[in-house]
Amino acid sequence: MLNNYFTLNNGSTVPAIGFGTVGIKGAKGVTTILSALNYGYRLIDTSTNYNNEGMVGEALRRTSIPREEIQITSKLPGANHQYDDAINAIQESLYRIGIDYFDHYLIHWPLPKQGQYVEAWQALVDAQKWGLIKNIGVSNFYPEHLDRIIDATGIVPQINQIERHPYFNHNEVVQANQDLGILVQSWSSFGREINDVLTNDVIKAIADKYEKTPAQIILRWNLDRGVMPVAKASSPKHQQSNLNILDFRLSFEDIERINQLDKGESGRVEGQHPNEYEEFD
Repeated sequence: MLNNYFTLNNGSTVPAIGFGTVGIKGAKGVTTILSALNYGYRLIDTSTNYNNEGMVGEALRRTSIPREEIQITSKLPGANHQYDDAINAIQESLYRIGIDYFDHYLIHWPLPKQGQYVEAWQALVDAQKWGLIKNIGVSNFYPEHLDRIIDATGIVPQINQIERHPYFNHNEVVQANQDLGILVQSWSSFGREINDVLTNDVIKAIADKYEKTPAQIILRWNLDRGVMPVAKASSPKHQQSNLNILDFRLSFEDIERINQLDKGESGRVEGQHPNEYEEFD
């Protein structure tokens, strides 16, 4: 993929890379988002549980870039999976950010032990019909979770955002989503601080070969698998660098070298398995 966008299963388009905001808050966060927008990011990814939707809204008010050129993603927290709670949560998030609609809205985690994610999905389906959301999706959903919501509503998500990095490539889950026409987005593309993917010798060698940074190689590895990366970068240097990934492609051999770094479940960030993780504040 050398285009600068993906096409969703409903015909909508999304940028090739999104800007993540987890851990970014307050006045410093507003400045960070404005910097990202100025460098060319056009999808800002937030969540109610990031406690920074107000910051995102302030950045939108301060930028001169028209709202229709910026895509906003937020996510439904686990505490609001009941239908009425989900509808209210969507509306409250819109009010906090100060926008009339979400470009993308996802169920953050399935929470199968609670067993209410089908109800939550129906709320997103209805909110899309009402014009509150353009594209609806999920996050951290496994194939069995997808099967349940699709069987119950007949509606296939546009997006599924999952953990994906070289030590946990999730390729089987990626393929299962793509078989359904769902765009996979990656979170934790660099494995967070607990992993050393950015200093891994294989990644560094491939980066030297292409005269790119390790981060650029990992982001390109996602794109070459048809996966849209969502990456956080606080420094202007890294923000700019992360966008410069559309002018090359990795060879099949180099993609396989990165795939072979997979550690399976031991590579997962913080052990957050979707069938076990309980996302409540």
